[in-house]
Amino acid sequence: MKAYDSQALHRKLSELMALPAEIEWVEFKQASRSFHFDKLGQYFSALSNEARLKRQEAGWLIFGIQNHPRKIVGSDFRLDRADLDNLKKEIADQTSNRLTFAEIHELHLPEGRVVMFEIPPARPGVPTAWKGHHYGRDGESIGPLNPHEHELILLVTQPDWSGEICPNASLTDLDPAAIARAREFFRSKYPNLASEVEEWRDETFLNKAKVLKNGKITTTAIILLGREESEYHLEPAIARISWILRDQSGMEKDYQHFGPPFLLNSNHLFNRIRNLTYRYMRDHSLFPVEITQYDSWVIRELLHNCIAHQDYALRGRINVVEEEDSLFFVNGGSFLPESVENVIRLDAPPEYYRNQFLTDAMVNLQMIDTIGSGIKRIFNLQRGRFFPMPDYDLSDPQRVKVRLLGKILNENYTKLLMKNTNLSLFDVIALDKVQKKYQLSDEEFNRLKRIRLIEGRRPNLFVAGRIAEATQGKVDYIRYRAFDKGHYKQMILAFIKKFGSASRSEIDNLLYEKLPDILSHEQKKNKIRNLLQEMSKNDRSIRTQGGPGRHAKWILDGN
Repeated sequence: MKAYDSQALHRKLSELMALPAEIEWVEFKQASRSFHFDKLGQYFSALSNEARLKRQEAGWLIFGIQNHPRKIVGSDFRLDRADLDNLKKEIADQTSNRLTFAEIHELHLPEGRVVMFEIPPARPGVPTAWKGHHYGRDGESIGPLNPHEHELILLVTQPDWSGEICPNASLTDLDPAAIARAREFFRSKYPNLASEVEEWRDETFLNKAKVLKNGKITTTAIILLGREESEYHLEPAIARISWILRDQSGMEKDYQHFGPPFLLNSNHLFNRIRNLTYRYMRDHSLFPVEITQYDSWVIRELLHNCIAHQDYALRGRINVVEEEDSLFFVNGGSFLPESVENVIRLDAPPEYYRNQFLTDAMVNLQMIDTIGSGIKRIFNLQRGRFFPMPDYDLSDPQRVKVRLLGKILNENYTKLLMKNTNLSLFDVIALDKVQKKYQLSDEEFNRLKRIRLIEGRRPNLFVAGRIAEATQGKVDYIRYRAFDKGHYKQMILAFIKKFGSASRSEIDNLLYEKLPDILSHEQKKNKIRNLLQEMSKNDRSIRTQGGPGRHAKWILDGN
């Protein structure tokens, strides 16, 4: 840990106070007189873990600072220095491995006293726990350390299984056809080395491609280039991909299992997928556009991502399930970047890879790209084809699931929505969720509402009128939108004026088909009931006659 004198502490405090509010390894508290001890321990755990995840020398908890807006207000927390120092033991008694503060600093400033708790990062591979529980930060909130972050801390020091040596394997365990294809891909990746590659012996080439380590066979070499019968060198781990074809009812119609060499067999699996021709009308043309259901690059990227990021220690298979209008990819292990939105937003390589050695080899053999743009490119390609966005299901910490749809969900407006507006990719993804009736996050909902892209109330949202008009979805828009409340009231009043009274069933029949189709039967009934209550209690324009029950009638108030 770095030693701080008074001037260095002043500089450090200024640096920390200048950081954005969402920095997860720093927390400011007023703590004017006291601070709950258990909450202090939770912050110790969270900031220690976040410091490790963000590769910081320390996490910081600072008392005597107002956070919004950030300014020095002073703290009288444990004014006695001996009492303050006792916190080190008190914290150590409740943390894993008796980890405690690296130092507790005091600064006596004109604005007041500031206490700076310097918290060491979690030990490599060992998340910091408080009373047996691991804590983390999500923005400015504190809560349980999520499984993704827990795994990242473990990965910091966990050996890379994909780079381990298979002690009893030799070059004879590798497939000659796979090696020859690997040379082709390597030459394409590094054209300046093309002439030299031809002169290299297999061992030299595979060392250069970072598939071997000093001529020794790695688990990566077996996975990508190994003969099928050489898979036993990976035990107890397995390397297997299953292609499964299902009919409309979900019944299995066909299947095939693929083992090493994945460099060749991923292409054999690709050839099993029925990439049919899809036709749709575009721009009022009399002639349909013809396009394949799936973009070939997207299929290969999703499949190779499964190979690169599979947790082979789980001994599960990579599955590619083909249904009538979709492909479903599943690989074992959590999604290390945590969320797809983070990957698209950062557009950069992740900090950690589960299989770093395997990933590097796949880059050299042109199977994947580690610049971090693969997922973003998948979304943009789907957008350019006017097809729905891929669905990433990250709810299971042991699996990553991706569904790729091979059809247009709404020919009236989804396809043209993506083409004819200047929406950001995040807005397109959010609107795609609306079309699929998926739940929006608060941020997505507020953003789309603010720029008037959606209407309705949660969970019954639909694309707003101006977007529907631009995409030939006017009919759907009128069916989904609600008229002004006063319009329905005037309909009820006009009916009663004409016929003298109206039963509840007559009012239901009057309004039911006029209410937006996006509402369920029960929601429509509730809407009508609320209108009648408002008209009788608030507006006092109508009242019931004939007592409660199904025989009651509504009449104009005053009759």
